[in-house]
This record gives sequence, C-alpha cells and structure tokens, in this order.
Amino acid sequence: MRILFLLLLFFQATAQEKVYLRVNQLGYLPRETKTALLFSKAPVKQKVKLVEAETGRPVATLKLKKVTHGNWGVFDHYYEADFSKITQPGQYYLETSGTGERSSAFRIDQAAYSGHQETLLTFMRQQRCGYNPALDVHCHQKDGYSFYGPMKDTTWVDVTGGWHDAGDQLKYLITSSYATAHMLKTWELYPEKFKDAVDALGRPSPNGIPDILDEAKWGLDWLLKMHPTPHTLIHQVADDRDHKGYKMPDNDNSDYGWGANSFRPAYFANGQPQGLSKYQSSATGLANLAGRCAAAFAMAARIWKYDEGFAQKCKAAARSVYALGREKEGYQQGNSYSAPYRYNEDTWNDDMEWGAAEMYLLFQEPEYLEQAKQYALKSNTADSWTVKDTTDHYRLYPFLNFGHYVLHGLVDKDFQKKLEGYYADGIEYTLARARKNPYKIGVPFIWCSNNLATSLAAQIILYQKMAATTTKYDSYLVLQRDWLFGRNPWGTSMFSGIPENGEHPREVHTSLYALKKMEIPGGLVDGPVYASIYNSLIGVQLVHPDEFAEVQNRFVTYHDDLGDYSTNEPTMDGTAGSLLMMAHFSE
Repeated sequence: MRILFLLLLFFQATAQEKVYLRVNQLGYLPRETKTALLFSKAPVKQKVKLVEAETGRPVATLKLKKVTHGNWGVFDHYYEADFSKITQPGQYYLETSGTGERSSAFRIDQAAYSGHQETLLTFMRQQRCGYNPALDVHCHQKDGYSFYGPMKDTTWVDVTGGWHDAGDQLKYLITSSYATAHMLKTWELYPEKFKDAVDALGRPSPNGIPDILDEAKWGLDWLLKMHPTPHTLIHQVADDRDHKGYKMPDNDNSDYGWGANSFRPAYFANGQPQGLSKYQSSATGLANLAGRCAAAFAMAARIWKYDEGFAQKCKAAARSVYALGREKEGYQQGNSYSAPYRYNEDTWNDDMEWGAAEMYLLFQEPEYLEQAKQYALKSNTADSWTVKDTTDHYRLYPFLNFGHYVLHGLVDKDFQKKLEGYYADGIEYTLARARKNPYKIGVPFIWCSNNLATSLAAQIILYQKMAATTTKYDSYLVLQRDWLFGRNPWGTSMFSGIPENGEHPREVHTSLYALKKMEIPGGLVDGPVYASIYNSLIGVQLVHPDEFAEVQNRFVTYHDDLGDYSTNEPTMDGTAGSLLMMAHFSE
C-alpha cells in the first residue's frame, strides 16, 4: 500500500508540474515583439529554450517573466518568454529543459502571413448562395416571397445570390452589407496584397480582376437586389426555421409553408418591429442598413473600372439608399421565428457617418461632408463595444466604425483629433481590460468574441494610419493577433485550416463538415464565450469528449466540436471582417 501511495503522489506531482506553452503558430515578423505564454499549476523552475526546428539546435535560453495580473481559475502560475531579439528567419519551437514539453512549431519570417488573405477568400466563396463553387451546385433558386413590403405578402422578389451567413443558410443585409464594404475598403488600403486566381463565379481561372473584388462584387450584386426600388430595402432572406439539422444547400429541407427546398421569406425593412411568430424584433428605422449599403455602393462606383455600366448602377444606388437612410433614421434588427436569438443591432449613426463620408468622396457635394461630421459627433464612442464591459449579441454592430477613418482624411486638424480620440478611447478601454488577464486580450467574451478581436486589431491599425507616426500600440496589436493563432488557453488557431499543419478548428459547426467532412480553410469561428453564456444556450451538445478539457476554466470556454454552435461556427462577416488585419500583416 505504501508503494501505491508513493506512486500516486508521484503522478500527482508530475501532473502538477506539466507546463503548457502557447505561441502564435502562424508565426512572427522578424522585427516585431515576439512573446510566448507559459502556464502551470506549479511554479515553473525549468529552463525554456528556443530551438531551431530543422536541426534541433538550441538558439537561445529564454528568461521567464512572472505574470502577476489576472488568473482564470485553473492554473496559478503564468510566465512570459520574450524572444523578440531573435530575427533570423526560420522554423522554431520552444522546449522545456526538464520534462521536454514542446510548443507548436512557428515561423519567424517576413512572409509568415503571406497569402493568407487569399485563404480567407476561399472560405467566403464556399459561403456563396445561388451558385456555390466549392460544391459546384445551384441552391435557393426560389428566394424569395415578400413580407412587410409595399406589395402583397408572398409576392415573389428576386433575392437569389449573396452569402449564407454562417453554418446555417440564412442571408442578412445586416452582415452582408458590412462584409462587402469591408472588402472594398481593404482593397482600397492594400491593393497590392491581392491576387487574381479565380473568375467571377469563384472557379480557378484568372479574369483580370483581383479575387477580393470578385468576392465584393458577389456581395454588391446581391445588395442591388436587396434595394429593388429607390424607396425599398430588403433586410433578410429566410429565418430560423432554417435550423432543421444539417443539410446541403441545394437540398434544403426547411419548409416555410410552401414545401421543403422551396420559397423562403424576404423581409422588407420598414423601420418597425417584425416577426411572423411570437418573437418580435425591435426597429425604429433602417439607417444602419442604408448607411452601410451607401458606403459599399459609393466605394464600388469609385473602384469599378472594369464595367462602367455597373459602376453607374452602384452610383445611382448609393444616392437612393443613402436618401432612404436620411428619411428613416433609426435601426432595423434581424428577424427570428422559432427562438429568441437574432441580430440585435440598435446603432446607426456610425453607419450613416461612413455612408456620408464615402458619398462625399464620390460626389464632392458639401452637404455629405457636413452630415458625416454630424453623425460622427453623435456616434463618437457611444456606438462602440470597445468602451463596454458587455453587450447584447450584435447590438453594437458593426464592430469597427470605418466612418471615423474615412472622415479623418476630409476634415481639419481639430476634427481629426476628435476622430483619433474616439478610436484611442476604445483602444485604451480594452487595454485596461487586457491588463487584468494573463493573455493581455482586450475583448469581452460575448458571442462572436473573435470578431471583436479582429476588429480591435483593425481599429489599432487604422488609428496608427490616422496618427501617422505612432507605434504606441504595436505590441498590443500583436498580442490580439497572436491570441487568434494560438497564444490562448487552448493552443489553437481560430481560423480553419490556418496554419495548415497546426492546431486549428476542424470539427466546425457546418453542414459541409457534418455531412461531407469537408474542411474549408480560412473561416473565422465565433470564438470563446463566457462560461455563463455557454451554459445558458439552448441546444449546445458536444459530439465528442472535450479535447481541451484539461485547460478549460470556469471563466471562458471554447470547443472544437461540431455540436458547439456558440464557439465553433465559422461566420461569413467575421471572416470578411478579418481581411484588413490579415492583409496588413501579409508581405
């Protein structure tokens, strides 16, 4: 018995001493701050070496710095290992001297991020509705039957096309307008970062148009359909009656009253609460949608040199949809039918600011500039999640106010300082939150926390462009990015298929994985949520034992599991909203 007791103590001590090493698996640029995070249930007394992966040669012994701010409840000891001085390109890993535990391999290379903006576009193409190039099928050809429009309900309107929103097959103007506009603005900022490898239908064949613009046009074509007349705007196709289990998009078993795989509702934005069952949305107008659409159309009219007729169509749509936003200021939310979950957006000044600023760039008419300034002063930081500890799902959407950045280049220095201050206030608020946890991650872990992380990274990037010379937040920016690629409790990337040979989401909550085991790279999953949110959700049930069980905690949780729609469902707008960050770091 004594021997068994001693063996038990030995194994308990060994378990206590296990060291977890967390790095950015995708890699680091040579001249930036490079840190790993280590944690354990016991003090770490081992040495940690940086090892060249190809030769096994130790390059440096790293000094561990105790992290004393914050503890998420399971591990008591956290350490940072800084290897910023190592700039030699190569493949590396970290290794503990005593127990020989290794981190994931990672690169130090100026080209560590090159090409991955294109990987995100791969995911966007497989979200396409109408024609889907990943599956080579046509789907949802009967979208849709009108509701809340100026015509009789169930009148057919052509809203085919667009993108499926996430793992489900709904289509929202709320998210698609932002995805389209984000892609166009990313192209304007980083035109040299994108290739031409596919045609307009997403098939492998260059067509003389960068692939990001091909994808943006897929969105623009649908946005034009959602604005069928100067005085109407459709905001949603289908609803949560879609949620009938896993199904392929060309064989949709959802029945909205006209049989399976048939017509789906097309909801017109009327600025009033909507819902065809007991769950009613809130709505006061439609300027949130109109502002984002106006921004997208105005950019397209400026950018689109490939087809003058299309550019003129976008120019006219920008005029009419922006005027509609002015006429019906307020917000339109998403509609639900069978459950209380919906997009709860209730801000709109930020969208109209962006729309007005882009309209001024297109038309050079002073009233647009004056209106943009007025909307900016109303929006300031009030419409931003960055100065809140928590908020409802998508209430403060979009998660990045591009309007401040666009307007910054159009106003005098005093107004520029105001706009810079709005961004800086949000960054500083999240930085204060980051200082309270060992990972220095600045976002609240509400639903779609990864979308917040990529948007915060983009806000820092835009702030630095606005302030011209500042490097004040460089290290903080890198830490938000590193969290998304493995410097987190679970040691996983939050993008499917990135890095290809690393730890990344595989069993994502999509029909393509559930039915075909298709792993489409480039999709940003929802990401970690507070355990309190996870435990309150309806219908979450893990399919497999939790592979991250030993590092889960009572504060925030993530599962790479098909059954967890709250943390492991890739989203179209989250992926599109990551393009600016990815392009920024790409060579």
